[in-house]
Amino acid sequence: MRSVGHEHDLLRGIRSGSPICIGYFPAAVAFGLVARDAGLLFGDALLFSVTNFAGASQFFAVNLIESGALLYEVVIGVLLVNLRYLLMSASLAPRIEERSPLIRGMLAFGNTDEVFAVASAQQGSVSTRFMIGIEVVSWAGWVSGTVTGFLVGSVLPGPLQHSIGITLYAMFTSLLVKECRRVPKYLIIALIAAGINSAAVLIFQISTGWAFALSMTIAAGIGTILTTGREEEESV
Repeated sequence: MRSVGHEHDLLRGIRSGSPICIGYFPAAVAFGLVARDAGLLFGDALLFSVTNFAGASQFFAVNLIESGALLYEVVIGVLLVNLRYLLMSASLAPRIEERSPLIRGMLAFGNTDEVFAVASAQQGSVSTRFMIGIEVVSWAGWVSGTVTGFLVGSVLPGPLQHSIGITLYAMFTSLLVKECRRVPKYLIIALIAAGINSAAVLIFQISTGWAFALSMTIAAGIGTILTTGREEEESV
């Protein structure tokens, strides 16, 4: 009976992750195209998606690489973008049945925004097999999309390949618009970050990677101050 229950959890996780897989695939195709356009080799793009599995930071990292940022600047930038996963994993961890530190760490690797949303919606504790099912199928969608995008790029005309780079800005804009509609103050925070980044690069001649890290850190601090009152009101 126990093995049947575990098998059921695995299949339930795969079914729950299937919509995420479908949604990740076209975004990953765009990443594969952007990576190819930026000069990355097939192995580079594939390894990037296999080991990173974080769409926003992957697009961002490729943008930094293309702009000539140094390696440590790319690492710091990606780390800042991915910090939200630390909070997501910490929030979900108490509900995960698995107790092995190694397996819990592997589950944390696959805990993306969408995976976290689906797992958090589950009632009670979340089984290890359910998390494996939802994460593996989501990861497969991202990796296969990356491969498809990179290979398809070899047959696309040059101008079309270069135009694919707009997907980076489109993705971040869609995320920003959604959050600004929910909390209008976020628009102010975004404008502050953009202003600091522009000043750092154009006026103070700071490199792209450090300018991003600086603007993101300062804007995040200001955002915390601006939104603290709102969170206290919602908790009352």
